[in-house]
Amino acid sequence: MDRKHNKSLVKYASKLRKEMTKEERHLWYDFLRCYPVKFLRQKILGKFIVDFYCADAGLVIELDGSQHYTDCIEQYDEERTKYLNGYGITVVRISNLDIINNFEGVCVYIDSLVNDLRK
Repeated sequence: MDRKHNKSLVKYASKLRKEMTKEERHLWYDFLRCYPVKFLRQKILGKFIVDFYCADAGLVIELDGSQHYTDCIEQYDEERTKYLNGYGITVVRISNLDIINNFEGVCVYIDSLVNDLRK
């Protein structure tokens, strides 16, 4: 990875932590913050800032709003995923609609992923 702590992104990552979306806040405060395996939010990984990162599981969770379903953004997301996969990191994309409509199912899914990846 280029640099684990890309100084040029620090201020922006801090801003993103302060201005999380409603869905990011819900997942963070109602599940990930107190999850028994540590997650970080708005974590700088090389040249990218990811929504949530679990180092113990090598897992990135990205929450996708409607803007992620355009051709341009889908291509950018694919590039990010390939970059992170290259360092052995699993990237999972979860729709904001899933957070809103099936929060419990999302939590069960994340728990299952973390447990499988930590084996």
